[in-house]
Amino acid sequence: MKAFDKKYLNKKMKYLAGVDEAGRGPLAGPVVAAAVIFDKKTNIKGVNDSKQLTEKQREKLFDQIITKSLAYSVSTVNHNVIDELNILNATLLAMKNAVDDLKFKPDLILVDGNKKFDSEIPVIPIVKGDAKSFSIAAASILAKVTRDRLMKKLADNYPVYMWEQNKGYPTKQHREIIKTVVQAHCTEKHF
Repeated sequence: MKAFDKKYLNKKMKYLAGVDEAGRGPLAGPVVAAAVIFDKKTNIKGVNDSKQLTEKQREKLFDQIITKSLAYSVSTVNHNVIDELNILNATLLAMKNAVDDLKFKPDLILVDGNKKFDSEIPVIPIVKGDAKSFSIAAASILAKVTRDRLMKKLADNYPVYMWEQNKGYPTKQHREIIKTVVQAHCTEKHF
């Protein structure tokens, strides 16, 4: 993964930011994007696509990524903006905001996926980038852990949806809970 990132670095391109998101697939909650810049020599054992790691592994790596990064940023776009823009545009906005909030500008941005956001800095989309690029994988961990923590907090206010377990993703259990809540709401309205 480090070798993948290094091929983009040279005298003109000293700093690259890896960017990824969490929250495009869920039925509830925000989309969260993260951007992270490392020194070219930095390596953190275990960094991988967040989907390939357990929650415990992600939590452990989260602190190491923050500590060892030169800069990192996390941006959240809530459900109102998602509803207004659509999930793709809300995701691109979160990614752009994460990069814009870095404490210094990178020379290059590697973003997971096949889409890129507008930036004065060159942006290269990398399909399955979270499985190829160390920086994108690290960003995927920051985004996923941040979003999961947010969903656990939201679960305290809305315990019926069990977001502490499903994080808003369309699991069978979550879909059944939504059906039950909607049916109960519709029944209440008719009486």
